[in-house]
This record gives sequence, structure tokens and C-alpha cells, in this order.
Amino acid sequence: MASRLTKPRNFVLLFAAFVFIVSIPSFGKCQTTTAPPPPPPPCTSYKTCDTCVPHAKCLWCFSTNNCTDYPVTWLFPPASLCKLADARWGVCWLNFEALVITLGALGGVIVLAIAVCCCYCCCCKRSHTRFDREDEQYARRREEIRQRSEERKTDRKSKHDEIRRKYGLMADADHPYSKFENE
Repeated sequence: MASRLTKPRNFVLLFAAFVFIVSIPSFGKCQTTTAPPPPPPPCTSYKTCDTCVPHAKCLWCFSTNNCTDYPVTWLFPPASLCKLADARWGVCWLNFEALVITLGALGGVIVLAIAVCCCYCCCCKRSHTRFDREDEQYARRREEIRQRSEERKTDRKSKHDEIRRKYGLMADADHPYSKFENE
């Protein structure tokens, strides 16, 4: 019974510990005395897709064959800059449209998995209390049946002993025919 209750709690505690560890910010940063790195070259200086997309701030457009700054103010690059089917960001082999669809589906699956886990934990907690109540009622009924059985057993034994005493089948000295047994 206790093992049913500890499994969801252990899962929730493990998940909470994982989230806590992942979300801990670094409190101290190593300070160096070296000069700051030079600023990266502008995106327009990259001439191929393979040199452009490794930089997160750059976007490669296959229709114009140029590398431009990714418009950070927009989630999706505007059509005037490059069509989604021709835009590449992060990797050259995956267009921006497919990347957005894939990331959206992956995010939906993660949200759905979290929702299912939460519902499972809530339902299990509720069903465990129901099972505990049922187990308690079952144990109480079983104890009542055992007590009634013991009472019936003692009643039967007393009736049998009475019959044995009546017909002299018991070795008791208090029944009337005991004096004849010794002769």
C-alpha cells in the first residue's frame, strides 16, 4: 500500500529536483583580465550558407543567395526579407518553415507530456485514497467474519462438550456417572 503512494511522489520529487538543478543560475563568473573579444563580422560578409547559419544572428536566403541579419524584433522573418521556404537558420538542410513546424510540434508534445504526467499524478493520488479506503473496509469485514467464525466455533465446542458430558464421554469428575467408571 505504501509503495503505491511513494512512486508518484518520488517521480514528482525527482522532476522538481531536476528542474531546480537545471534552473540554478551561475552566481559567480570568472573574471579575466584579457581584452574583450573583437566584435564578430557582419552577416553580409558571409558568402555561403555553411558559413552563415552557424551564427545565431544570421539568416541565409536561398532565393537571393545572401546572408542577412536575423530580424530579432520578428519571430518569423518578413516575406520582404526572404520567404520562409527559402530561409535557413541554424542548419542549411532544413528550411525555416519546417524548423518552425518541427519546433512547434516538439513543444506541443512536451506540453502534452507534462499535462499527462500532472493528470496522472493527481488521478493516482485520488485513486490511492480510494484504494486505501477500500482496503480498510475489506480488512474490517474480514475481521468481523473471523470474529463471527470464532464465536460459532466456541458455541459448537460448548454444545459438543455438553453432549459428551451428558453421555459420559468426557473424563470430568463432576458428571453423575463418573463414580461407575472406576469400578
